[in-house]
Amino acid sequence: MHNSAPVTSSTFGANHLLTLALTVSTLATILLCTPCARAGNAALQREPALAAQLRRDTQALLDAIAPGDTAVWDKFLDPAVLQIDENDVVRGKAQILAELKPLGPGLIGDLAIDDFRVAVSGDVAVVTHEDKETLEYHGQMILSRFRMTDTWHKTPQGWRVLGSQVLAVLQDPPQVSLDETTLCSYAGRYALTSEIVATIRCSGDRLIVARAGRPDRAFLAEVKDVFFEPGQPRTRRLFLRDTTGRVTAFVERREARDILWTRQSQGPG
Repeated sequence: MHNSAPVTSSTFGANHLLTLALTVSTLATILLCTPCARAGNAALQREPALAAQLRRDTQALLDAIAPGDTAVWDKFLDPAVLQIDENDVVRGKAQILAELKPLGPGLIGDLAIDDFRVAVSGDVAVVTHEDKETLEYHGQMILSRFRMTDTWHKTPQGWRVLGSQVLAVLQDPPQVSLDETTLCSYAGRYALTSEIVATIRCSGDRLIVARAGRPDRAFLAEVKDVFFEPGQPRTRRLFLRDTTGRVTAFVERREARDILWTRQSQGPG
């Protein structure tokens, strides 16, 4: 959830073949054991009810973020909880509660569960949920999504969160339009090594990157000299220029890690 600046605050992601004899024996045991069957039915009935309960409790946690309601979080967090937020910061319970503060003036927001899944094993439940964040930020609307994975365990006081990991759901950036001359100025042959070469050409509003033995890939402009591949928001292609403005290379960037491709020749548009 965003707070006093347009950044998110911390918010809480073999089968074996049996022999025929063993299968028959197991089935007979199940059929003859009425208490066992009842226990199994109880377990099957318990999980939907537990899932509904955990969804309600999870939404209560999300609802408590905007007003900074620490009482809700204090209730549902295990004393030994560990949280990793979307900025890779690890916090314990005291730090989590200290980070919870009401949204500042000019900010109105909420988080709502959009997808919710539960896996239960005994007294442990792993919950993963994707949430929609709506934030009015000084008159402007910001829509974000988060993927959260929480580990709940059953305690004498009820189900409590023991672990939580938050991921920001990445999206493609907006595309900008470049004039044909600028777009086609990136066309050419680029080498990673003497054997690994990519050829770039311009086509319509995009760059097409071709490598031998691989499907062509399309890239759109985010800004001048910066391109993204639709559906791959973690990566960018950044074109480099010399002092005269001529394109000399591009870097293949994944987050902060760059791989350099050097321009060998300028190609047709």
